[in-house]
Amino acid sequence: MSVQASPSTVQTAEAGRSVGARRVRRLTFGGLVVSALKYAFLLLMSFSFVLPLLWMVTSAMKDDSQVYTVPPVWFPNPAYPINFINAWNTYNFNLYAFNTVVRYALPVTIGATLSSAIVAYGFSRIRWQGRDFFFYLCLATMMIPFQVTMVPLFIIWKNLGLVDTYFPLILPAYFGTPYFIFMLRQFFMTIPQELSEAARIDGANEFVTMWRVILPLTKPALTVVALFTFLNAWNDYLGPLIYLRQDEQYVLALGLENLRRTVISIGVSALAYPYLMAVSSVITLPILVAFFLAQRTFIEGISLTGIKG
Repeated sequence: MSVQASPSTVQTAEAGRSVGARRVRRLTFGGLVVSALKYAFLLLMSFSFVLPLLWMVTSAMKDDSQVYTVPPVWFPNPAYPINFINAWNTYNFNLYAFNTVVRYALPVTIGATLSSAIVAYGFSRIRWQGRDFFFYLCLATMMIPFQVTMVPLFIIWKNLGLVDTYFPLILPAYFGTPYFIFMLRQFFMTIPQELSEAARIDGANEFVTMWRVILPLTKPALTVVALFTFLNAWNDYLGPLIYLRQDEQYVLALGLENLRRTVISIGVSALAYPYLMAVSSVITLPILVAFFLAQRTFIEGISLTGIKG
């Protein structure tokens, strides 16, 4: 026995489907408009961040007449890519780059990463009396700006006879960095204690447990610490300015400042603006390359808090 729907029921159902279809089309159209506006805003903001870099690179290939032209010339015509080579050879920037990487940034990165990991492990995985008090005391040192301790530290290093060396810049990194200690501690605390207990049952001491069990699980966080430390040393200007006096000890930041202040003898202006932009572009390039190569690990170390038990 079959039941046939009345014409009015069929018409009502068809009308309902038609209204629903129109509503879906409106929602889809509204979603597309919102998405388009969102991506347009993001592109605009991205362009605002890229614009200074674009100006720096294009200015590096101009001459003075194009740099100071109003309205500004965005793309050099003619272009002078030789400015990169001439600017780099104006001073001994090869030596400055060697000093920055080998004599400063790498030792500081190794020291800060290892020492911060060891201190953070002690604050997070080992129970001892006064642990929380000393951890909060460590965090309290973050509220003291460098400008407050700059003069006393200089006097201390001068009395030790270590001014005009890299020791005042490198040695503090081997005693831990409060911010990185805090970050690594929070990462270590999310790792289940059962892993450390299993290692102790197998006869491992605390150092072996940290080195062979905990640290391999925190590679993203350690990568973030190493990357931040290297970038800070790469861009550091005030520290080398205070403690380094000899030209053969200068880092890239000091060499760039010398280029800004010096009248170059081959015909460019006193500020040497195109040459300044050329060297700045070369110095900025390794930072961008390092970030893009380590982007995935970097974002993972920032977003993740460790494994869950």
